Amino acid sequence: MTHRSFNVLFLCTANSARSILAEAILNRIGNGRFRAFSAGSQPCGMVHPYTLSLLEHSGFDTGFARSKSWEEFAASDAPVMDFVFTVCDNAANEQCPVWPGQPMTAHWGVPDPAAATGTDAERHLAFADAFRMLSNRISVFTALPFASLDRLSIQRQIEAIGRTSADDALRAS
Repeated sequence: MTHRSFNVLFLCTANSARSILAEAILNRIGNGRFRAFSAGSQPCGMVHPYTLSLLEHSGFDTGFARSKSWEEFAASDAPVMDFVFTVCDNAANEQCPVWPGQPMTAHWGVPDPAAATGTDAERHLAFADAFRMLSNRISVFTALPFASLDRLSIQRQIEAIGRTSADDALRAS
């Protein structure tokens, strides 16, 4: 793969938390080398308020954030994706659309912060944990030497990133 900008799609079921967080993180740390998008198999139609709160508190512009269907990115006029990552187990097990351009895919499962229960502080902590896990994986991904790796090597690397346990991802932060 050459030095160019890569399109990356993060998929989740509702497209309200993890995939939105991943989109924001990659667009910030990708330094123009990556253009991130997010979508859901069954979008809930709104971004989780804790997602927006965390991003705003972390200095992100949240104007991009909207819950949308993955069908938007399977359309003929959609940007061609180089990579598609599922960040929830439900989306990983669903029948995905056929993505134009045959992007490389991997599963980067992260516990669903929107499913967290407990106090307000405990629920916010679940979102912060998901943010850290995604940040760590995305940092490793953006550091890959794409220009010197062939497609099979990149595929192995992105799959290995997804096998990083939640505990390992948290320890790395």
